[in-house]
Amino acid sequence: MRRLVPAALALALLASANVAPAQADPPGLIRVDQVGYRPGESKHAYLMTRGRAGRFAVVDRRGRVALSGQAGPDRGAWNDRYPHVYDLDLTRLRVPGRYRIKAGGATSAEFEIAPSRNPAAGVLGFFGLQRDGADALRRPSHLNDRAASVYGWPEFTGPDTDQIKGELTRIGGPVDVEGGWFDAGDYLKFTHILAYVDTLLWAAQRDGRAPGRALRDEAVHGLKYLDKMWDEKSKTLYIQVGIGAGNAEGTFVGDHDIWRLPEADDGDDAEGHRFIRHRPVFRAAAPGEPISPNLAGRTAAAFALAAQLEPSRRHAAHLLDQAASVYAMARTTGVDRLVTSLPHAFYPESVWRDDMQLGAAELALAAQRLRDPRAGRWLAESARWARGYLDKEQGDTLNLYDVSALAHADLVKAMRAAGTGGLAVTEADLVAGLQAQLDIGARRSATDPFRAGARYDTFDSVPHAFGLAATAHLYRSVTGDRAYDAFGTQQRNWALGANPWGVSFIAGSGENAIRCPHHQIANLTGEPATGAVVNGPNGASLFEGGLGGHFEEMPPCPPDGADRYEGFTGHGSRFVDDVRSWQASEPADDFAAIALYALTLAST
Repeated sequence: MRRLVPAALALALLASANVAPAQADPPGLIRVDQVGYRPGESKHAYLMTRGRAGRFAVVDRRGRVALSGQAGPDRGAWNDRYPHVYDLDLTRLRVPGRYRIKAGGATSAEFEIAPSRNPAAGVLGFFGLQRDGADALRRPSHLNDRAASVYGWPEFTGPDTDQIKGELTRIGGPVDVEGGWFDAGDYLKFTHILAYVDTLLWAAQRDGRAPGRALRDEAVHGLKYLDKMWDEKSKTLYIQVGIGAGNAEGTFVGDHDIWRLPEADDGDDAEGHRFIRHRPVFRAAAPGEPISPNLAGRTAAAFALAAQLEPSRRHAAHLLDQAASVYAMARTTGVDRLVTSLPHAFYPESVWRDDMQLGAAELALAAQRLRDPRAGRWLAESARWARGYLDKEQGDTLNLYDVSALAHADLVKAMRAAGTGGLAVTEADLVAGLQAQLDIGARRSATDPFRAGARYDTFDSVPHAFGLAATAHLYRSVTGDRAYDAFGTQQRNWALGANPWGVSFIAGSGENAIRCPHHQIANLTGEPATGAVVNGPNGASLFEGGLGGHFEEMPPCPPDGADRYEGFTGHGSRFVDDVRSWQASEPADDFAAIALYALTLAST
């Protein structure tokens, strides 16, 4: 998990790693989007250096100069080693081809104008690696999930740990929860995450230039699993399969306590591994009882988006009814702490009206398509939840914890299709909400040396960057205004290499992409986790205790344990490309989903 160090894992990783001594700094370094740029869009790279900058040149593969210019202006210091970061404006470079930049005694990574391959295809492939169950693309895994037992919520030893106190109590089952996707570098499965991911996969198919049939197949795979997690007959939503850590008494272990391949779990009969072999299932609430509104809204959105795209009108109507059923179970009064995962600290979501707004907007759009008379009611409800969000909850940007940008854009579409007024919000209110989110990022970007709109010093910087890129496209789609196009492009550029570390945070995309993800399958098989999207830089304080040692089964990566990026720590943030670096290098499905959505939109 990305939010805390599981207690059992922390005990296992006490030894500090040996770090190779830092080498002398080069005279200058160039950071560029290593995938490339579309011919007509704004294009920027960055020269980070200790001295003054002069001119730069862009050369093709034959060494011919395709563009030259004066570096500048100086966008400020990154850290003490690099007190100057100069802007390199490449916007006039439009001819398709592969290029490098030369400036300040440095040569950039190669990039392309009119990239021949969209990284979205690789990101989509990552979901294949994450598949669980009989349809896993590697080997079938966790088939025991077909007859899993349901347990009461565990008690944890503290608010910031996933170590369980005492034993688990069985309350039901068996239930079939086989399939779905692993959440991250571990093998847990969460409805909160999967509903968000599947919603974005369907939205990418609807709104973007999708990479072929494969996207629909993956979205269907996710929806099939959501159908299992929502028990229509008993009105029960199951939220989690597996546990992170074992218990304080040491009578059983959890997913984060061991390092292995997923196909080994069904036959793991080691002492204390009973919840590895037979993974526990947890539900959001008792059967028929109201469920947390964030879960109800986003799960309904996934079913309703599928209904918008399903060719069979009969099946689309069935999907709409499923969406309506789970949406109707939302607890929207007396809402206390939201339900996401066990423990809540894994995914500490705190806003929910955006989820309800999104669910109702997608229900309205699906109903409009099917000429279902409930469309007007859902449209009004979406507008009411939008009003509540704008008044009480706004302040974040598009990511796992805030889906309002997509909800705003889709509510505008539904309002225009209905052609009616008198709702709790106007189109202008929703457009202003989108603009407010973009302005949060734009203000940060204006003062950041690399034009980053996301924060470097906290979790989820990379998905926030892709979320801002997606929001810029959503804003243009409903307004026709291109005022934020360049800003959105810069956020994509930052995630793909135009950042202080010069790293593409999508595995396999770019000359210097993430190499050592905190991912068990990739680490143990030696096969690249192509398309994996990682957290990226995080707060430097999270690394103060070192990365720790390796599990006995964990091949070191990098082999020498050296931190290649130590010299680029700055602005309170640090990035470490190491298999132990869950803080920075762990990939996750929600990271991949928002990257995929942003990248498919960028192709339109």
